[in-house]
Amino acid sequence: MAKTPLQELADHGQSVWTDYLSRPFIEDGDLAGLVDEGIVGVTSNPTIFQGAIAEGDRYDDQIREIVEGGESDAKEIFIALATRDIQGACDVLRGVFDDTGRGDGYVSLEVDPNLAHETEGTNEEAKRLWALVDRENMFIKIPATLEGLQAIEDTIAEGINVNVTLIFSLERHRAVAESYIRGLKRLADSGGDLSKVHSVASFFVSRVDTEADKRLDKAGHPELKGKLAIANAKLAYQLYNEVFAGAEWDALEAKGASKQRCLWASTSTKNPEYRDILYVEELVGPETVDTMPLSTIEAVKDHGQIRPSLEEDLDGARKLLEDLKAAGVDYDDVVDTLEKEGVKKFADSFTELFENIESKRDQLVAA
Repeated sequence: MAKTPLQELADHGQSVWTDYLSRPFIEDGDLAGLVDEGIVGVTSNPTIFQGAIAEGDRYDDQIREIVEGGESDAKEIFIALATRDIQGACDVLRGVFDDTGRGDGYVSLEVDPNLAHETEGTNEEAKRLWALVDRENMFIKIPATLEGLQAIEDTIAEGINVNVTLIFSLERHRAVAESYIRGLKRLADSGGDLSKVHSVASFFVSRVDTEADKRLDKAGHPELKGKLAIANAKLAYQLYNEVFAGAEWDALEAKGASKQRCLWASTSTKNPEYRDILYVEELVGPETVDTMPLSTIEAVKDHGQIRPSLEEDLDGARKLLEDLKAAGVDYDDVVDTLEKEGVKKFADSFTELFENIESKRDQLVAA
């Protein structure tokens, strides 16, 4: 029997996670069904939770219980709702976590994006969420802002798993990896068990083309459109191979440390002119993760053509950055813009989420 595209991705060393979570998805068995098909992790973000909680009535009973217990603050209600969902998903994936020796089976929960530029606030919320969910196979998501870099180091030093999110630039990706390594060194110095802490670096893909393509149209260079996102990710993977090698890393690995794998995020195609699974097929390689929305998973299962593509034409990827500069497109400004927009988008989703919770809370109290 021929292997499915998901099985082929696993054969190439890539773990497929899903970028979706909701209570019905967990409780109705849909997540378990995907795990049976080869999905080995879950990521969530404020936008995903905002959509999940706003739809239907599956959260109403718990909201009512929380309010009757004396809690009315929208953020505290959200944290209680999210804690139950993350715990449920972690429990579904616990078998994967055990079978892969902590390699996969993780579920991610993001700190409040309004704290993205507050190191101490992020640290405190990361520790609080970690304690509340109380699952070894959980990741705390921390944005890769300048202020987030120290929070990443501090959180790793506490022995807490971290999914670093909203990485767009190669320079920031290197800084994230270095923060992770510093955190591991501190954990080792304090007598911590390095084998029990893991991290991934969520490098965003399709949004890069969305922003660059707009600028290329204005610059009159449409021939360069649809190329930066893939080139950027390929070069990020080369950076990963460079940083997690050598004597310094070998010493940490000997103490049980695991590499901070690249996780390809935002892999659904935004431009309908591009192949719908372009950002999956072109970024297949070992020791990587691809987190996909449900629609992208279905498309991959249906017509994915899998090959080891991640290290193809690296010279072309490097040349593309030079071509963009020659075309008048400022790479640094593209990625800076994307980071600011990414933080704002998630913060706006949190605001909308709290408004939805307040509305549900008030309706349930009135009823």
